[in-house]
Amino acid sequence: MSSQSAVPDTASDRRRWIALAIVMTAAFMDLVDVTIVNIAIPSIERDMGASFGAIQWITAGYALAFAAGLITGGRLGDIYGRKRLFLIGITGFTLASALCGFAADENMLVASRLLQGATAAMMVPQVLAIIHVTFPAHERGKVFGMFGAIIGLGAVSGPLLGALLTQWNLFGLEWRPIFLINLPVGIAGLILGRKYITESRAPKALRLDLVGVALVTLGLLMLIYPLTRGRELDWPLWGHLCMAGSLIVFAVFVAYEKRKTAKDGSPLVELSLFKVKSFAAGIAVQLTFGIACGIFFLVWTLYMQIGLGWSPLRAGVTGVPFSIAVSAAAGMSVQKLVPRFGRKVLQAGALTMAAGLLLYIWEAGRYGTAIHPWQMALPLVVMGVGMGLIVAPLTDAVLSDVPREHSGSASGLINTTQQMGNALGLGLVSVVFFGSIDDRMAPSEVGRAFGDAFQGSLWWVVAVLGVIFTVMFALPKRPKQHVEGAQAQETGEREPSKAAAPEAGALQDGESQQDPESVPAG
Repeated sequence: MSSQSAVPDTASDRRRWIALAIVMTAAFMDLVDVTIVNIAIPSIERDMGASFGAIQWITAGYALAFAAGLITGGRLGDIYGRKRLFLIGITGFTLASALCGFAADENMLVASRLLQGATAAMMVPQVLAIIHVTFPAHERGKVFGMFGAIIGLGAVSGPLLGALLTQWNLFGLEWRPIFLINLPVGIAGLILGRKYITESRAPKALRLDLVGVALVTLGLLMLIYPLTRGRELDWPLWGHLCMAGSLIVFAVFVAYEKRKTAKDGSPLVELSLFKVKSFAAGIAVQLTFGIACGIFFLVWTLYMQIGLGWSPLRAGVTGVPFSIAVSAAAGMSVQKLVPRFGRKVLQAGALTMAAGLLLYIWEAGRYGTAIHPWQMALPLVVMGVGMGLIVAPLTDAVLSDVPREHSGSASGLINTTQQMGNALGLGLVSVVFFGSIDDRMAPSEVGRAFGDAFQGSLWWVVAVLGVIFTVMFALPKRPKQHVEGAQAQETGEREPSKAAAPEAGALQDGESQQDPESVPAG
């Protein structure tokens, strides 16, 4: 190598690693924002006097807006430039965070959370796409390993950071710093992103399907809004009609997508993917797993802080063993267990998580309001191990039999489905949790009522995990990526690009799998 190229190569190398730090920080900010809010929900409820329905929408609204915009956000990046959409997304996310932090009432907070979710849907899909076009195939394995570590760090630090910021009551702002902390991070990301991220587009980007986005969003709203408000309004007739009508909207959506496919080949959802048995089963698993997570994490927070009267910090620290167990089990499942045992690992994860929930139900009933954080550690660790065995290898298993040319579309649909499931689970909290709580109960009865409602909700989650375990039989016994990887490792011929390719398509619906040499656009 000549010395003439050394300086430009070094400068280029430094720029791309700075670009990586920028997009990973944005991904971290989004992940933390999801987990940080749960721990502050009781403080928001007390400060604003928010209704139970508003509490659900503060979390479900974000998930719904995020899910509805994910695929379109990825496609917009492919068409107009990933850097451009990333900068627009991070700007909007930062602005929405400021609106959340300065919200005057519950309605403004819910609206700001919807905006936050919509702008995150523009920002997040660009992260993996930018990594994909910035780093060569032989480096992506290391880069995606770093990305996984960031996700694990976000899962651990989010609840704890939220607890600290709420507990400290900085400048008398109570819960508001959990949103305002995004402002300096977002502004720095915007300034540095303009300088260091290289623009890129997909050479054959698909067209937008705005009608498809409108139909799927309408269908979800018609289903989730009556669920969240139904209890407060005494389950009016229009709510039942709305939920029934959502099925008609989804049927119209499917018919329209078929027509869109025949017309120009650029539907929002590639319906042919559902002909692949393992993919259809995997989508069902993602949806139901999202429902289980949506129910558990909200009722868990309400149980600890309102039912048991714990401080945000005490509740946040209680969740640390769970987060650590998820991260540890996730790494072990992908690296060691799934290559050897295949889908049995995921099914063991569902059973393990259910066992942890049953243990939690038993402890909550035995100790009542006198339960201590250390007594929760065992069921939380068991649950965390079970969740870790599922979340990390599930995408790999779902994509196993998907044609390579559709891997980007399939990855985007997987993540969208999980977010939709999360929003639906949060909506169901009004049925499985708040449905058994009397608004007019005496203060002395709150602890017992919330404890009973918590145990009842966990039984619902156990039932959902039973469904997940059964559906997992339709997944491939052993994901092809791991079969191919094991064979290549034996012969010493494994290429990092094979491991990195499925991940590169995550969260986007463009042509990322087909454009590793995307030409910089500016």
